[in-house]
Amino acid sequence: MLRFLLFDVLLHGYIAVRLIPALPGVLVPAAVGLVIAASAALMPLGFAARRLARQPLADRLAGIGWLAAGLFSSLLVLTLMRDAGLALSALAGTVGGAASWRATAREASALAVPALAVLLTAVGYFNARRRARVRRVDVPIAGLPAALHGFTIAQITDLHVGATIKRGYVDRVVDAVNALSADVIAVTGDLVDGSVRDLSPHTAPLARLSARHGAYFVTGNHEYYSGAPAWTAEIRRLGLTVLENEHVVLRHDAADVVVAGVTDYGAHHYDPALRSDPAAALRGAPAGAGVKVLLAHQPRSAFAAAEAGFDLQLSGHTHGGQFLPWNFFVRLQQPFTAGLRRLGSLWVYTSRGTGYWGPPKRLGAPSEITHLRLVPA
Repeated sequence: MLRFLLFDVLLHGYIAVRLIPALPGVLVPAAVGLVIAASAALMPLGFAARRLARQPLADRLAGIGWLAAGLFSSLLVLTLMRDAGLALSALAGTVGGAASWRATAREASALAVPALAVLLTAVGYFNARRRARVRRVDVPIAGLPAALHGFTIAQITDLHVGATIKRGYVDRVVDAVNALSADVIAVTGDLVDGSVRDLSPHTAPLARLSARHGAYFVTGNHEYYSGAPAWTAEIRRLGLTVLENEHVVLRHDAADVVVAGVTDYGAHHYDPALRSDPAAALRGAPAGAGVKVLLAHQPRSAFAAAEAGFDLQLSGHTHGGQFLPWNFFVRLQQPFTAGLRRLGSLWVYTSRGTGYWGPPKRLGAPSEITHLRLVPA
């Protein structure tokens, strides 16, 4: 926490030093300084509030802190962009009134940074807090049996029920999923951020999930942060089938569908017996199945899934980056950020997530409830 506080003060100090001296008058610098100071003071609440046992105070403080963290992110990125632009302008050395132009640019951009940061935070908050929209995706499968033409899967992932996502949001998501009348429902991890004791009332609506062949769940990394054994027991109690390196065979009309699931890619760090293993998940499945689908929280399970012989992998984890510019950094860890992609003979669909984590902010990466339909290639 001390290291985090030092980091917080230093970066907010950098923003203040770069912006405030360039602002005109007295009131404007004071107002911007107040915004920066509020961001610096409130941001640690997002991390510190989880140490409080008292609810709902802890959640309210966490929500304020995470909102401040979203504002800080935009302030920092825009300040860095401003500095880069001013540096390029100075290097360009434009002729005739260059000094006057650069002074105007310094003042105007110093005003623009906090104004844009507040606007982006407000828009991002609205995008994050509204219910995820349905995204429809056709997946072309080579050799798909006629009985499986139009087979549908509703995927939700990365709900992150916790400090700011509660029962009301989960209820709306469940209603939207059930309205799709999918053949299968897939919940691909990171359902919660907190204990069963605190959050079970808010995950209770998942018991209403309804599909022809049922609802299936695989763990994400946040389940392990939150007590995976207790959560898998609770999710089973709600009526979902938890797949831990195993599969089920669904008879759909005159064809078989294999739905397999693996534990999170990093599960072995918490329990060596739960190492994620797509090959083990498929072991014993009928060779003549019409389609083999893997539920795997992280997209990077795709390499092992392709080798094992799956046709389609459904993943989440990335949030699509959630808001700019972090979508560019996701690619450093995961092979796919969002959408339908091909890896050899395997299709990989990576959802941007149905909720959000941390700052209630989404920009350029809308949340989604995914409705996937299998079609012949």
